[in-house]
Amino acid sequence: MSEAADQIFATLKQSSQSGAPLYLQLRKSIEDAVNRGLIGPGDALPSERDIASKADISRVTVRKAVQDLVKGGILVQRHGSGTFVAPRMERVEQSLSRLTSFTEDMARRGMAVRSAWLDRGLYAPSPDEMMVLGLSSNELVARVARLRIANDTPLAIERAALSASVLPDPAGIGSSLYAALELTGHRPVRAVQRISAANLGDDDARLLEVPPGIAGLHIERISYLASGKVIEFTRSIYRGDAYDFVAELRLSGPGEESRP
Repeated sequence: MSEAADQIFATLKQSSQSGAPLYLQLRKSIEDAVNRGLIGPGDALPSERDIASKADISRVTVRKAVQDLVKGGILVQRHGSGTFVAPRMERVEQSLSRLTSFTEDMARRGMAVRSAWLDRGLYAPSPDEMMVLGLSSNELVARVARLRIANDTPLAIERAALSASVLPDPAGIGSSLYAALELTGHRPVRAVQRISAANLGDDDARLLEVPPGIAGLHIERISYLASGKVIEFTRSIYRGDAYDFVAELRLSGPGEESRP
């Protein structure tokens, strides 16, 4: 670390953030140093012992601050090597006003796209799938689950469910589900999405190569054909540090009725 960056620990002794727990003060000092570029991606932090000595705080306090920053994706820890500033993730923006496939969206950005299949099969439908897709208990549902990867960075886990009558052979899908649906005249034309915050569990975090508990985006999408029939029910998890969803809003003009 540079001499300037090293000062973030020494000056913590004179911190004016009275009343805040010491580990929060240390966490903020390190995060500010990263944001200001005093320490950059790949830079190593001093050992817990050194930080504790420079900041005149306990190693327990240092460990708690560092663990918080690791969970937040600011730092990474490598067994036997130490603690480092995490690589800076190039954020991806996706418009909420267009219904496109992940493959099409990333290809327009010039990004190399690939998928790792997690599941492709026919199953008895869950109660949620029966309700959303309008299936009876004796019908089958096709489930396709993929880890979506762009430029070698895992961005999302996508789990889609469709009626088996629409997708009788899920194992035959190529790189794009929507391309396969278009061939049979079942490509959706509109969708309703619900986006909520989520803390990633161990399994999803492992697939997305982030620490467990880090913030993510949970997206539930119901897609429709032009006839109004529901065709797809998708539940996805996106990395919160890599994805932004953008919506364009327009004010109602004079005489136009506003909708909530």
